[in-house]
Amino acid sequence: MVDARVGPKGSLEQLSQQEIERLADSSQGGLYPLFRKCALAVLNSGGDVDDSRRIFEKYRDFDLRIVRQPWGIKLEIKNAPASAFVDGEMIKGLKEHLFAVLRDVVFISTEIMEGGRFDLKSSSSITNAVFHILRNARVLELQMRPNLVVCWGGHSIGRVEYDYTKKVGYELGLRGLDVCTGCGPGAMKGPMKGAAIGHSKQRIVNGRYLGVTEPGIIAAEPPNPIVSQLVIMPDIEKRLEAFVRLAHGIVIFPGGAGTAEEILYLLGILLDPANQDLPLPVVFTGPADSIEYFQQIHRFVGATLGAAAQMRYKIIIDDAPGVARELVQGLKLIRDYRRAKSDSYSYNWLLRIPLEFQLPFEVSHESMRALRLSHDRPIHQRAADLRRAFSGIVAGNVKEYGVSAIERHGPFELTGDPSIMEPLDELLRSFVAQRRMKLAGAEYVPCYRLVA
Repeated sequence: MVDARVGPKGSLEQLSQQEIERLADSSQGGLYPLFRKCALAVLNSGGDVDDSRRIFEKYRDFDLRIVRQPWGIKLEIKNAPASAFVDGEMIKGLKEHLFAVLRDVVFISTEIMEGGRFDLKSSSSITNAVFHILRNARVLELQMRPNLVVCWGGHSIGRVEYDYTKKVGYELGLRGLDVCTGCGPGAMKGPMKGAAIGHSKQRIVNGRYLGVTEPGIIAAEPPNPIVSQLVIMPDIEKRLEAFVRLAHGIVIFPGGAGTAEEILYLLGILLDPANQDLPLPVVFTGPADSIEYFQQIHRFVGATLGAAAQMRYKIIIDDAPGVARELVQGLKLIRDYRRAKSDSYSYNWLLRIPLEFQLPFEVSHESMRALRLSHDRPIHQRAADLRRAFSGIVAGNVKEYGVSAIERHGPFELTGDPSIMEPLDELLRSFVAQRRMKLAGAEYVPCYRLVA
C-alpha cells in the first residue's frame, strides 16, 4: 500500500468550501463514504476480485482527504493499492479517473439530487438530468458524427470470448468507430483494447473509449485501464439511459445476469410504439463457441416478450468484420434520420423511455417478491419487471448491500406465471452452468429462488 498527495488531472481543479465540507462528511448525508468507495474502486483497477466487500476489507485502512491550497486542491491519499503507482507516481490514467469520480460525485449531489432543478419523478426531467451529467463530464461533443458504439457483455467471460470481443473492437476501430462500455473487465475491456489497436493502425489519435458506471457496481467492476473518459451515474437506471441516449449502435456479447438486464431494458424501450421507426442497430455476437448462449437468449426473449422483440436485433456469430459492417450501415441510417428530425448526434432526445424504466428500483426481498412476472401485463411493463428481476440478481451477486441482504435473509424470491418462470429458470441455470455469474474460479451460490 502507498501514501501519496496528487493534484487534479482532467477535471475539477477548484472546489467551494461547502463542497469540501460535504466531501469530508462521513455522516449519513455526507459524501465521504461514497467518494471513498468510488475512489478505491478506481485505484484498484485491474483487480481480479468481483466481491466488493472483500475489496473494502482488504483496503479497510484506505483513506483520503482534500487539501485546500491557494491555487486549488490536492488529494491526500493513505494506504492506496500499490498497483496504482509506478515508481512512487500515480498512473496518469488512474489520476484522471480519480478526479472524474470527484467531479461526478460533487455535481450529482449538489446539482442533480439536491439542487432543486430536476424533478426525479418526471420522465422528461430525468432525461434532462442525465444530459446535464454527461455534459458536465464533457462527453457530449458538438461536432461529432454518429460513430459511438455501445458494447455490453459479461465481466467474467472466458478467454475465447474475450479474444473475440477484441477482434470486434479492432474491426470497429479500423472503421473509425469509437467504443463505450460499462468500463469494467471482460467484455467491457476487450472492445476498447481492440479499438485502440484499430485506431492506431488508422492513425486516429482522438479515438474515444468511454466508460459509464455507477456507485453500486464500480467496486466489483472497476474501470479498466483503456477507458479514456469515465462517467459515474447516480444509479443503474440513469446509467442505462445514458448508454442508450449516447449510442449510435449497440453490440451485445455473451454475459450473465447484468447483460440480460441490459437486453431487457433495451428491448422494452424499443418495443414502445413511439420508438417503432427509430433506427438503432443492435447486434448480438460472439465466437462459434457462444452460439448456444445466444440461442438461449433468443428463446427466452421469444417466450417472454414475443417475436416483435426478436425482430429488434440481429445475431451474428463468429464474424467480427460482419459485425462492424452491420454497424456502419446502421450508422448511415441514424445520421440521415437525426438530420431529418433535427435531433442531436451526441444525445438521442427522440428516444422515448417510459417512466417504468427510469425510476430507481430499490432491491430488497420485499420488492423482488412483489414483481409481477405475468403475460397478462402489457409488454412494456412485463419487460420492465423482468429487467428489475435481473437487476436484483446482479445486486445479490456483486453489490455490497445485495450480498449483505442475502446473507441476512436468504435468497431473493421471484414469483410469476409458469410460462415466464420456466424459461427464466432455464436461462439462469445455463448462466450458472457456464460460470457466467462470477469471475472464473469462484464458486457461485445462487442469490435467488424461483417460485411458480
